[in-house]
Amino acid sequence: MDVQLFANSRRPGVGLRPRRESQRPLLPQHARHCPVLEAGSAAGFLVYPPLTPQEAFHIGYLGEGRYGFVYYANPTGGKWEGIFSVTFVLPVGGVGTSSEEVAFLIPGVPQSRENAVLMARMFIATDDLGTPAGAVTLRGAWNFRTPPGWDTLYTPVFNMLERPIAPMMVIRVETDWYAHDSEFRYVLTPGEGISGSHSLPIGQVLFVPREEITLSDCGEEELEAIRKSREEFSRDKAAVTRSTAYGLPYSPHYLQASRSRNTPARDGARDAAASLEPPPQPVPLAQSRSAGSVHIQPGSHGPAEAVHYLQEAAIGAVRPPRKIGRNEPCPCGSGRKYKKCHGENQ
Repeated sequence: MDVQLFANSRRPGVGLRPRRESQRPLLPQHARHCPVLEAGSAAGFLVYPPLTPQEAFHIGYLGEGRYGFVYYANPTGGKWEGIFSVTFVLPVGGVGTSSEEVAFLIPGVPQSRENAVLMARMFIATDDLGTPAGAVTLRGAWNFRTPPGWDTLYTPVFNMLERPIAPMMVIRVETDWYAHDSEFRYVLTPGEGISGSHSLPIGQVLFVPREEITLSDCGEEELEAIRKSREEFSRDKAAVTRSTAYGLPYSPHYLQASRSRNTPARDGARDAAASLEPPPQPVPLAQSRSAGSVHIQPGSHGPAEAVHYLQEAAIGAVRPPRKIGRNEPCPCGSGRKYKKCHGENQ
C-alpha cells in the first residue's frame, strides 16, 4: 500500500519525516528481548512537530480555560532561552470571545503580538483548545493521503510508559478524500503540560481499511490445526532458548520465524520508501510570503542573533542540515551516539 505525504502548510519542509522505530529510548528494557512488544511499538509511524533542531515549545493547561504556550530557541547551540509566551484565555461557560495575552521574554527584541500568535498556531490548533476541558491539539510536520478505502488513525505513542502520561483522544479520519492536517489531541489536567522538540514524537499514525469484518467460529479441523501449531511453536521455541548477560532467559524463535516469513514484503516496502520524493528544498522568501507566511522586520537594537533566528522561524525557512558530530546523540532518537547508530556505516 502506498501512502502519500504532504507537508504542513503553515511550515512547509520543517520537521522530521514520519518513520517507524521499534527500539525507542523510552521502551522498557525487557522489550529488547520481546519481539511482540517491539512489533507493537513499530505498528505505526511516529509523527514529529514542525520544529528545527534549534527550536522547542511547551504548552500547559493553567485551569479555568487558560492555556500557556512558550516558544524556546537555541540558535547558537548554547543555553535554551524563552523567546515569547502566549496565554490563551477561553470565555467562561463558552459564551463570549477568546483572547491572547502575549509577553516577550527577551528584552529589546522588537516583535509584534500578531507574529507571536501566528507562530503559536503553527504548533497547536487554537480552535480546538478546551474541547473537552484541558484538551490541547498538537500539529504534525507531515500529513497523509491514503489510497481509496483506507483511513488514518491518530494515536498516542505505543509503549511509551514514562510518567506522567497524558491521555489522548484517538482520531480516525477518511484521509483518502479529506486532506486532514495531522493533529494529536491530548487532554491535560490543571498544572500539566506537554513539551515539543525536533526529535521528540508527538504521536503516531496507523492506516486501517474501511471495510466490514465478520466473526465466525472455528470448526473441529481448524481447532486441531491450532493445537498442533501451538505444540510445534512451543517445541521450537524451547529448542533455541538463550540467556542474557543478566541471566534473563529468552527465545528468538518468534523473531526469526517472523523475519523469514516477511522478508519479501519488507524488501518491497523498503524499495518503495527509497523511491519516495526527496525532502523539499528551502522555500525562497518570496514564495514563503505568498504561502501566507509572515516576515518579521528586525529593528536596529536588541540581540541580533535572536532577531534573525525568530525571523527565519516565522517565515518557515529551512536551514541546510548541520553536520552531526560522531559523539553527539543520534537524531533518530535511539539514545546512542551517532557513530554507534546511523553514522556507523559512514
